[in-house]
Amino acid sequence: MPAGKEGELRLVLFGAPGVGKGTQAAVLKERLAVPHIATGDLLRTAMNAETPTGREIRQVVGRGDLVPDALVSAMIEERLAASDAGRGFLLDGYPRTVEQAVFLDRLVEREGFPLDRVVNIELEELEIISRLTGRRICGACGAIFHLRFEPPKDESRCDRCQGELRQRSDDKEPAIAERLRVYRAQTEPVIAHYQKQHLLTTVDGNGSQVEVTERLMQVIRALGR
Repeated sequence: MPAGKEGELRLVLFGAPGVGKGTQAAVLKERLAVPHIATGDLLRTAMNAETPTGREIRQVVGRGDLVPDALVSAMIEERLAASDAGRGFLLDGYPRTVEQAVFLDRLVEREGFPLDRVVNIELEELEIISRLTGRRICGACGAIFHLRFEPPKDESRCDRCQGELRQRSDDKEPAIAERLRVYRAQTEPVIAHYQKQHLLTTVDGNGSQVEVTERLMQVIRALGR
């Protein structure tokens, strides 16, 4: 497929829980002036919207079922048709399966806005576990701290409101191990899919937020953006 037009940038961001993908997407969104399109955010928005896709997703979630690929893809298609995505986007959390990746391939080819790069932020599992197990959230005001990177003055109390700091159940080691297992089972075939298309670049997620951002910007600058 042809490269995107000058000044446009269309990236897919991959990364396991805990690699800092959301933080990096927020920084890149501002630097590149393109929307950060996260599947989780879209699902929440869709369930509150009175669109056919939104109503169907609401019914699926209400039954306690997983949202099927076809519905997630329909939601992504609707979002990429919005005017603010016309000159680029950062896709986060999609595609998660090969079926979704094939759908996206067909969509971008049909609409004439090919992906510029698929970027995989990588960290060793021990570092991911360290990052996630250290997170603490205030039960009163929702403030987020980290025992290693942004420690509170008192490990059990929020600096802002003195509320109790808690560890989310999915930030405990057994839950993290399961999240990583599921993530890798889902995404390894997708990563192989994009490797075959020579679209994949892997970026080291170790170091500070600024250091990782600079590595990502090097990838983007190499595209001539």
